[in-house]
Amino acid sequence: MASEGILLGMGNPLLDISAVVDDDFLQKYDIKLNNAILAEDKHIPMYDEMASKYTVEFIAGGATQNSIKVAQWMLQIPGATSYMGCIGKDKFGEEMKKNSMKAGVNVHYYEDEAAPTGTCAVCVVGGERSLIANLSAANCYKSEHLKRPENWALVEKAKYFYIAGFFLTVSPESIMLVAEHAAANNKIFTMNLSAPFICEFFKDVQENALPYMDYVFGNETEARTFAKVHGWETENVEEIALKISQWPKASGAHKRITVITQGADPVVVAEDGKVKLFPVILLPKEKLVDTNGAGDAFVGGFLSQLVQEKPIEDCVKAGCYAANVIIQRSGCTYPEKPDFS
Repeated sequence: MASEGILLGMGNPLLDISAVVDDDFLQKYDIKLNNAILAEDKHIPMYDEMASKYTVEFIAGGATQNSIKVAQWMLQIPGATSYMGCIGKDKFGEEMKKNSMKAGVNVHYYEDEAAPTGTCAVCVVGGERSLIANLSAANCYKSEHLKRPENWALVEKAKYFYIAGFFLTVSPESIMLVAEHAAANNKIFTMNLSAPFICEFFKDVQENALPYMDYVFGNETEARTFAKVHGWETENVEEIALKISQWPKASGAHKRITVITQGADPVVVAEDGKVKLFPVILLPKEKLVDTNGAGDAFVGGFLSQLVQEKPIEDCVKAGCYAANVIIQRSGCTYPEKPDFS
C-alpha cells in the first residue's frame, strides 16, 4: 500500500493551451510535430492567434505535474503524491491550484510576484502534438523555496522522486539537492530525458544528475539524440537504453533501469546488461484524440506501481494502460476512476 507523500515531483507547472491547428500554422511558426521546444520571440504571437483562430482548451499541465497527477489518479490514495514548482499570482495560477488539489496532489507552489504563470501551446495535427513552452513564472523557481522547512519536509517524507528533464533548464541546484538526498538515504530518484533540446543544450547539467538516476525515462527520439550528443555511433534504441543503464552511478544501492517508449512500438527496458521489450496496447487510429501527455501518463502509470514495489512488468503494463487512456482524450486528462488491474 502506498503511503501519504510517498512520491514527490518537481517541475515546471504550465497551463496547456491546446488546439487542433493545420499545417500552414505549423509552417508559419516553424513547428515540427512530435517535438517540444521553448518559445522564442517569433512564437509569442501564436498564443493569441491560436485563441482567436481555433477552438482552444485550457488544461493544467507541465510534464512532471502531468505524471504526478496520473500517478495520483492510479493510486486513488489522497495525498500519496506531492509536487513543487513555480506559478504566478494570477488567474491561471489559481486555476492550476484548484485543478491540482481536485486531483488529490499535495501541491506546494512557489508563487512569483512578477512573472505570469507559464503556458504551453499544444498544437495538434492528425493526433500528433507539438509543444511550445513559454515558461514565464515556471522559470523563476528557486532552491530557497525547496529549503524551507515545510517544503523540505516533503522531501524527507517521500521515498520516490520524479523530475522531468525540463526542470534542468530552471533549477539544477534544486535537482541536485534532491538527488543527493535520495542517494544518501537509499531512496529512488528518477528523471526523464524529456526532449531532444535538453540532451543537446543542457548536456552538462543532465550529465551531473545522471549518476543519481535510478530510473531514466525517455522516448526513441530523445534516446537517439542523447546517443548522438555523446558520440555513440548507433541509432539502435535497445543498444542506447543499455548504454544509459550502464552509465556510472553515484550510489551502489540501486542499479539503473532505462525505460524508453517508442509510440506504438514496444517499450524498451534495459537493466542488468539485458534488454526486454514490452508490447503496448494498440489503438485504432480513429480512437486517437491526441498524443499530448502520452509520455507523461506512461511515467505516471509506471510510478504508481513502482511506489508499491510491484515488478517491472506491472509497472510497464500500468504505464501503457495510462498512456492508452490519455491519448483517447484531449490533453492529459482522465476519467474519474482507473480501470486497471
